[in-house]
Amino acid sequence: MTTLLEYPTLADILQARERLKPHIKRTPILRAEKIEKAVGCELYLKPETLQVTGAFKIRGALNKALSFTREQLGSGLIATSSGNHAQGIAYAARMLGVKATIVVPVTTPRIKIENTQALGAEVILFDGDTAARWKRVCEIAAENNYTAVHGFEDPMVMAGQGTIGCEILEDLDGVDTVIVPLGGGGLISGIATAIKETRPSVRVIGAEPSLTPKYHQSRINQERTTLPLKDTIADGVRISVPGQNPFPIIEKYVDEIVLVDDEYIVAAMRALAKEAKLIAEPAASIGLGALLAGSVKVRPDEKVCLVLSGGNWNLSDLAEIYK
Repeated sequence: MTTLLEYPTLADILQARERLKPHIKRTPILRAEKIEKAVGCELYLKPETLQVTGAFKIRGALNKALSFTREQLGSGLIATSSGNHAQGIAYAARMLGVKATIVVPVTTPRIKIENTQALGAEVILFDGDTAARWKRVCEIAAENNYTAVHGFEDPMVMAGQGTIGCEILEDLDGVDTVIVPLGGGGLISGIATAIKETRPSVRVIGAEPSLTPKYHQSRINQERTTLPLKDTIADGVRISVPGQNPFPIIEKYVDEIVLVDDEYIVAAMRALAKEAKLIAEPAASIGLGALLAGSVKVRPDEKVCLVLSGGNWNLSDLAEIYK
């Protein structure tokens, strides 16, 4: 990536909202009353699991893609992703009538690969971390005149994700706290910008797996810190180094970063299925996992909104969790 730091503004996010309005779902805010006793607050859910591609990533991918001229689109779009950004780019490319190529980790859940291919994209499996995969993306883009779209470094992608923050503020009167899954940082960067630039009193919390605490450790060290990549059930937020562009935004706007053990993520998936009737992938369930673990301090009258980032996971794996 370029060394030039780029940030989305509130104006960028509001423009993205208008650009995306004809193409995506405005997902609802659902109250999860049956889970409230277990977490000790008023609990609300923003289920991006119900989005067009089953995850929030369509917002950022489509916002970026729609900003291109035909010349800028080149011969097609290319990206790297653990699955949900892949589907967003594939959807955008199909809508614009261009080719999509996606470089995915070998650990990507089968359902995400199949969904991406069903949207017409070419999928290339690659054994390497995010940085290595992005390097390969840039090589393929140069060879084929493709336009690369980064899943969390691009400010237009972040702006698209930020539209979720606008919707939460508009649809949940008096919201006190918003908890967001923290992977590369694009989602929370956009949401935090939208919320803090509009209503600074709302608390924004990032939740990441205990096994990949890159932002948590970076905040302690006061600099971006690379950590060994360890396996976590939350594949969608399994990244070893914080995003270059998201990091300063997160340091500015995100009030807390909490860590969640895999056992609480699994417990959250079960609770969402049983009590809220929603299928959420592990990364999407991490906010509820943080509440169940007691990692976030809340009041009984506090209105807490969880962003359920996606619901794309292998059904066979879900069966093991839900049994």
